[in-house]
Amino acid sequence: MNILVSHENELLLNTVRAFMDAEMYPHEQMVDKTGEVPEDLGRQIAARAQELGLYACNLPEEVGGGGLGLSAMHLIEREYGKTSHALHSWAARPTELLLACEGDQREQYLLPAVRGEKRELFGLTEPEAGSDVMGMKTNARRDGDDWILNGTKHFISGPCMPDFAIVFAATGVDEGPRGSRKRVTAFLVDIGTPGFECREGNRCVSYRGYRNYQLTFDDVRLGPGQVLGQEGHGLELAGQWLGMGRIWVGACCCGKAERILGLATDWAASRRQFGQPIGRFQATGFRLADGAMGLRAADLMVADAVARAERGAMEDADAAMVKVYCSEMLNRIADDTVQIYGGMGLMEELPIERLWRDSRLERIWDGTSEIQRHIITRSILRPLGA
Repeated sequence: MNILVSHENELLLNTVRAFMDAEMYPHEQMVDKTGEVPEDLGRQIAARAQELGLYACNLPEEVGGGGLGLSAMHLIEREYGKTSHALHSWAARPTELLLACEGDQREQYLLPAVRGEKRELFGLTEPEAGSDVMGMKTNARRDGDDWILNGTKHFISGPCMPDFAIVFAATGVDEGPRGSRKRVTAFLVDIGTPGFECREGNRCVSYRGYRNYQLTFDDVRLGPGQVLGQEGHGLELAGQWLGMGRIWVGACCCGKAERILGLATDWAASRRQFGQPIGRFQATGFRLADGAMGLRAADLMVADAVARAERGAMEDADAAMVKVYCSEMLNRIADDTVQIYGGMGLMEELPIERLWRDSRLERIWDGTSEIQRHIITRSILRPLGA
């Protein structure tokens, strides 16, 4: 591992690693082959996470969470990145967005989520509005005190069928210095609400067993108590999730890269050709060297972004840089590892091809590499008025 940690966090890492050794790694191949995490296995992982104090460890102690800071969460996310989202998502954190719950919402959504009694989905992406959030077509209009919700969301991922979804919808238009802009509001929508259908979507070759859902809303009536936060402030809420979410993607990529690079190094040291380990050939050894340098730089970039976030100084471009650099670093290491293994790198009997497939998704979700570069470019040019 390329970052220094305190003694307290080293103990936390040991707990997480032992947890993954017992509850996750043994099931990776089965989950990838079947494309499913049996529900009893998922519930077992979640229960064990609760016993260890790892479930909802990102949320404050006053709501029943573990109260861990960002530095500790960074280490946990990095370790979780070494395995499949299909498995570690059962032990993962409820979203911090639920801290915006007020009044009865706390008893209905926040506290049950902290206790692991309810699961949520984050419903932002649409078929025609992925990176272009302002292209959102899902909308909600007022009807007296209620709201009528219509639209579709897709690529909404989670480990199992949720109990409710946090859904973002356009609720009007605001005029600003840059012209018209959709006003977006977040809603809490329960599974089983009339007009709301949640069904499994297409199956992905990355992270098999980690499900994605399609959400359809047909004149779904929601009361005023279903608004999360303030009307018209949904993008601010989404931004809170997306910013740290991209940092956690970077941390996960570093963890997975460390695992893959370790496999590549072991193979390069033990596989012999022409009378010597293949790692002694520059074509192989330089791949290992480039991977080690890339991983070191990525770890430092994530640690810097976490430190900025702890000071309240992290900007959108900081998160975008982490996300694009770490995900592309991981993909280079994964591809080089397949090349180092040669034909065996593509055989299902080894984990290399699965880790390679899983790595590919990291450059797409939570904002593609292209949209991250757009965010970075905008942060460079805007101060100059361009």
